[in-house]
Amino acid sequence: MLDFTAALYLGFRHGVSSLRPWSQLTMGVPAALAEPVAAQRLARRIAQLVGSERATLGPSTFHLFWDLFTMLASQPITIFLDDGAYPIAGWGVERAAARGVPVHRFPHHDADTLARLAGRATDRRPVIVSDGVCTGCGCIAPVAAYREIARRRGGLLVLDDTQALGLLGSAPDHAPPYGRGGGGSLRSLGVSGPDIIQVSSLAKSFGAPLAVLAGSEKMVRRFRRESETRVHCSPPSLPVLRAGERALALNEVEGDTRRQRLAQRVQQFRRLLAADGLSADGGMFPVQTLRLPAGVDAPQLHQALLTRGLRTVLRRGCDGRPAVSLVINACHRPQDVAQVVESLIAVCRTLRTARKGIPT
Repeated sequence: MLDFTAALYLGFRHGVSSLRPWSQLTMGVPAALAEPVAAQRLARRIAQLVGSERATLGPSTFHLFWDLFTMLASQPITIFLDDGAYPIAGWGVERAAARGVPVHRFPHHDADTLARLAGRATDRRPVIVSDGVCTGCGCIAPVAAYREIARRRGGLLVLDDTQALGLLGSAPDHAPPYGRGGGGSLRSLGVSGPDIIQVSSLAKSFGAPLAVLAGSEKMVRRFRRESETRVHCSPPSLPVLRAGERALALNEVEGDTRRQRLAQRVQQFRRLLAADGLSADGGMFPVQTLRLPAGVDAPQLHQALLTRGLRTVLRRGCDGRPAVSLVINACHRPQDVAQVVESLIAVCRTLRTARKGIPT
């Protein structure tokens, strides 16, 4: 069965035999008491990759967002949440709201509306929350505009850069589609500053199930001091840290080659779709969400593809309606992409014909 559901964009997979050995899974104490030396070393390498002063690791973005918004809620802030933000960041925002922090949502990537909303909340510092890259439309957030709105009144930009870390990178002249290095959306846009906090999972492009919070030295030091889950939860396990180490080492050696291969597969997918009059949202982002022709139902399309041995993602689109997405990665072969597009075209034609009541 061909799988177009896995968000391992660069195709990094870390089998046991590929990792450096470890003597135990966990140290048996919470992160606040002790962390493996490997965790500190890996955090420094990620901070350098994304262009931040310091970073700290956590088991997941849920742990990090939970603590981050608890910490920020102790100050007079107002949170402004991009409507397209990934739910996990929103769960952290809900924790702050439960502690009395005002929360306002603004339309997806609409910096003008955000500026007007932030301009009315003059008694509290703004904290703007957004994804670096939207999985629905494939667009990079207007990060520079968001940061400027926050900066005017001494606020912060909190960026979930999970989708961009390992995929996007610095983009000098003549850089390939995803840029170089894999440092994320801030590297891609050339944006930085002490008023930006990045929270990212390494489970996408890098294939390692752990997360990182990166920002200024002062902010990360405060986070580590005030974190609640660091008191009550273990740090990332040693095997997971080994996977993170290996992912960064692979990224340095072959990351740009894999990103270029991925770009070729995405371009091939979009070109073959367009040749038959079909299209998808997502641009060059590996998550391609089909624009379904009239008469084609997303759940039916998903099921029909499954019966043909093709796994796709049935999801809620940016407009709230069911949608079908395909996640392309660097391990997909040209023939895999050609096969799934051929099946998409055939199934769409069948469904449209059946809807019109014409015998097939």
